[in-house]
Amino acid sequence: MLPVILALDTKDLDLASKWIKSSADQIDHFKVGLEFYLLHGFEGIKKLQQAADFKLFLDLKLYDIPNTVKGAVESVSVLNPKFLTVHASGGPKMIQSASKALPNGLITAVTVLTSFSEDEFSKLGNSQSIQQTTNNWASSAVDAGAKALVCSPFEVSQLRSLGLKSIFITPGVRVEGDELSDQVRVMTPKNAISAGADFVVIGRSITGQWDGSDLKMRKKIELISNSLD
Repeated sequence: MLPVILALDTKDLDLASKWIKSSADQIDHFKVGLEFYLLHGFEGIKKLQQAADFKLFLDLKLYDIPNTVKGAVESVSVLNPKFLTVHASGGPKMIQSASKALPNGLITAVTVLTSFSEDEFSKLGNSQSIQQTTNNWASSAVDAGAKALVCSPFEVSQLRSLGLKSIFITPGVRVEGDELSDQVRVMTPKNAISAGADFVVIGRSITGQWDGSDLKMRKKIELISNSLD
């Protein structure tokens, strides 16, 4: 299977199910995020899981006081997510509470969002660079029990050098020639894997090819597969 997590960035349950079925011969990790979850909730994900067998990346980016996050994690734990995201900036107590509430899954700490440029990040009052902040947040999160980290491809190499025991996941991945949309810090899948990512998250580069049949989408997946050889 490809080291790709396909982002199901849609509110349409039927369409998300078709995307899974169309790519399941090469991709077995699928990301479900807020736009889907807030509309369809727990039952929507259960319907996707009934339609196909896959590994769930539940991208809720939880951020709140430790006890609230603990309760939220417990609420979705029955969905058996392999990866469940929280914000690394929530701090060690929050992440520790989340990790204890998901013993059979991997709490996944999201560092600095790939939509930020250095200038935008600085204007928020952050005195350190994105790389320095990512290093600090990632180290703290892993120490607190996070088993996976999300960062842009530009930070993953430095995180690898810190010797953190973690699975490294990089969004902000675009096939050469694709539009960047709202992403700023991006790389190609091949370069992201070469930089040290275990998985790359890809959404619109693949799903944007859907036109009612899976032919174009499958061709894009094949293109990505060939680029990683």
